[in-house]
Amino acid sequence: MSALLQTSSAVVSATDKAAKVASPAAANAAAASFAALTASLDYLDAASVESVRQAYRFADQAHLGQLRNSGEPYITHPIAVAAQCAAWKLDAQALMAALLHDSMEDCGVSKRELIDRFGVQVAELVDGLTKLDKLQFHTREENQAESFRKMLLAMARDVRVILVKLADRTHNMRTMSDMPREKWGRISRETLDIYAPIAHRLGLNQTYRELQDLAFRHLHPWRYQTLAKAVAKARNRRRDLVKKVEADVDSTFKAAGMKVRLAGREKTLYAIYQKMDEKHLSFAQVTDLYGFRIIVPTITDCYTALGILHQMYKPVPGKFKDHIAIAKLNGYQSLHTTLVGPSGVNIEFQMRTEEMNVVAESGVAAHWLYKAKGADSTAADRLGTQWLQSLLDIQNETRDAAEFWDHVKVDLFPDAVYVFTPKSQIMALPRGATIVDFAYAIHSNVGDRTVAAKINGEQVPLRHELTNGDVVEIITAPVSAPNPAWLGFVRTGRARSKIRHYLKTMAQADSEGLGEKLLTQALRAEGIDHLPATGGELQPIWERLLRFTGNRTRDELLTDIGLGKRIAGIVAKRLVVLLAESGHRPDALLLSRERFTSHEHGSQGMVVLDGSENASVQYASCCRPIPGDAVAGYLGRGEGLVVHTADCGVAQRLRHKDSERFIAVDWAEEPVRMFDTGIVITVTNRKGVLARVASALASAEADITHVDMGDEGVLDTADLRLIIAVRDQHHLEAALRNLRHTSSVLRAARIKPAASGE
Repeated sequence: MSALLQTSSAVVSATDKAAKVASPAAANAAAASFAALTASLDYLDAASVESVRQAYRFADQAHLGQLRNSGEPYITHPIAVAAQCAAWKLDAQALMAALLHDSMEDCGVSKRELIDRFGVQVAELVDGLTKLDKLQFHTREENQAESFRKMLLAMARDVRVILVKLADRTHNMRTMSDMPREKWGRISRETLDIYAPIAHRLGLNQTYRELQDLAFRHLHPWRYQTLAKAVAKARNRRRDLVKKVEADVDSTFKAAGMKVRLAGREKTLYAIYQKMDEKHLSFAQVTDLYGFRIIVPTITDCYTALGILHQMYKPVPGKFKDHIAIAKLNGYQSLHTTLVGPSGVNIEFQMRTEEMNVVAESGVAAHWLYKAKGADSTAADRLGTQWLQSLLDIQNETRDAAEFWDHVKVDLFPDAVYVFTPKSQIMALPRGATIVDFAYAIHSNVGDRTVAAKINGEQVPLRHELTNGDVVEIITAPVSAPNPAWLGFVRTGRARSKIRHYLKTMAQADSEGLGEKLLTQALRAEGIDHLPATGGELQPIWERLLRFTGNRTRDELLTDIGLGKRIAGIVAKRLVVLLAESGHRPDALLLSRERFTSHEHGSQGMVVLDGSENASVQYASCCRPIPGDAVAGYLGRGEGLVVHTADCGVAQRLRHKDSERFIAVDWAEEPVRMFDTGIVITVTNRKGVLARVASALASAEADITHVDMGDEGVLDTADLRLIIAVRDQHHLEAALRNLRHTSSVLRAARIKPAASGE
């Protein structure tokens, strides 16, 4: 046995080795021929090999005359990509797509032509790998975000898309030295930020490590060379130690009668650099440069091997991880333990079966390997599918490419915590995930209805971060709905997209209801008793009205009225004209009654406020109106109805320049909830004063929702600014009376908005 100690950067393809021996022309000819690929296709049947050969001939003809930056024929790149896919034992369709992956983008081949020649599935794979036309977008970032979304959604439907893409990116990174230097930084950063994390997420650890090291080499060449020299020196110094450990382990397992395969593992240069950078360590302080993998026949042997090792060397406390019982999110399984070896050097050991080893290196690609061997591939089928399905879920709620990409990036790093449902079902979530993330991971309906939660039987806030081993119980209520504040602490892309989708949908529904109410009231002011129905003889009237407003549907028009994008009075006047042209006259009695009793701006009607309006009505934070205040409603452009107090300076300035957007509003006789308002309390600075203030407000049944104590801690007196929730003006006065009778309180008053002249 010999330790396989080498960095991923030392991996050289067979093609590159041949190029060093043969003449450049001969090497190019060999690399550009189908023979360079044939040897790795022995797992395919003859018909599949012939299909791949046909794809090669088509690609060779399409790329004829094109050269890479190195001077090699362009076809050498698709062949190298297909060779990597063959190493993963992908099927013939994936290999054909690998050979054809640049034909649409670089050679002008149409998707229809690929469908006719190679079938729908191959054409779909190639299309998923093709970037979008740059002319469609204003900025590079916009094009990139949309292209990534296209690729990731194609990948969610068929994981072979991303496997071919990762093979493509790996070969491009291996040959980046031939590219113009100004491209190195952008492509390397993109590889580190996007492709390496995707490889990790899908369990392709060998590809993940190689992409990181290649990107590191081209992003920070000097740092890379310095670390490479340091590792080479350390390797020479520790050669005797590694051989001793290898010999000891070998003899111990032979004595125990266990059949094992021992492989050495060396930390990659980028992993060393990351650890030094994040933990501010010198190279000498990085102690886990070396490790060993022990490959054993069965899972039971993994645990037996662990026991034997712990008898050989002392384990480092807290450095044991069981990823067999609880696999990582990307399907990775192994036992990890760190032991204090000879000379006090820490050495990590990983115990795994042969199948686990394949999965650890090839991730989702291992599925095809198992399928090729005819073995049970159920476990491999599941690898990555949970995340891939989540991509489709996020897409269903997110139409904006940049927002979609933001959600996906959150889920790319699979450092996980493992928690349990009350029925002992284990769930894996990203580190930092909260109660709300857990609720949405169970089901979107559970997330939407969450009101509280218990961890290990104790009540916790919804923003509480989960830790390994927590037993989480979600408490739901039928009337509960997602809170916009949740977006400030949720960790998973799924939860974030579900919350945003719900809020957008509810805001639209609320705005549509408000718009219908406003248009109905505006029509009454014009003598029409109710909103005309759609369909039948009145359908042409609605179609003409929608052409006038520029809306596609009646619901969209009502939503725009509710959001303030359309003025109800103007739409109502146009609708009355259209109805009159069709013979529907206004009711003269209703018209005279409405005009006689109408408000100054009564053409828009009166909106009654009871606090149940949700997102369609906002209560202005500048003046915080409460029932009993004289109020005015402003239809802001795109933000629905905003309610101000009548004497609010902000409202007066808006009325001066935009008076047609004000409508009459008034309070319902019995509002259904409490309303926030601001108060200022001047107190003497004594011990316990805040507790006394809180007690006075609690006895008045007023809730404190925000406290601002300012920076006056050293003064004799201080102003406390509070936002409290009250039912109406009478309730507020009762709360203020309680405060004024409290010791240490000098003054208590409501915060009034600034006048328009200030």
